[in-house]
Amino acid sequence: MKHSLAQEEQSLLLETLEKRFNKFPNRHPQISWNEVADKLRDNPQKLWSLFQMEKSAGEPDIVIIDPKAKLYAYVDCAEESPKGRRSLCFDQKALNDRKENKPIGSALEEAKKMGTELLSEEQYRQLQMFGEFDLKTSSWIQTPEAIRKLGGALFCDRRYNRVFTYHNGAITYYAARGFRTILFL
Repeated sequence: MKHSLAQEEQSLLLETLEKRFNKFPNRHPQISWNEVADKLRDNPQKLWSLFQMEKSAGEPDIVIIDPKAKLYAYVDCAEESPKGRRSLCFDQKALNDRKENKPIGSALEEAKKMGTELLSEEQYRQLQMFGEFDLKTSSWIQTPEAIRKLGGALFCDRRYNRVFTYHNGAITYYAARGFRTILFL
């Protein structure tokens, strides 16, 4: 798999990211687009990962996760769980364990292929401070090993103006459940 973008793809992606950056300034106060663009141009692997996020309808944007960390965090900011990443079980073990009606893949493996990570529960809750996400869908999140060993996995959504964290069997998959990712610059 190619992990770099052609110059034209880079230019189009940077243009898209800049438009989104300017449209939602509350997500990244006191950050300059030029500084972000320079970091992206210096890191073609991260740019490739952002392209994967964008291509699968994630609408990535910079969101302040930890203001002290001095790291930029790109997070999927699509209103609903990205359309290009739904109907997946949680991880490869769940996919292997499923005997019938297997989905085409798993959230954890797809995130790895993209060079990203699933959001943690805390990161998911922080994202919700910048808007209302997953009002009709849900998103798999990082799951503690103790839960995973018992066959479960966690997911979140927003209902009734509140963020909920739930559990489900890791082998399950639904048309309305996908995953959101995070990428640090």
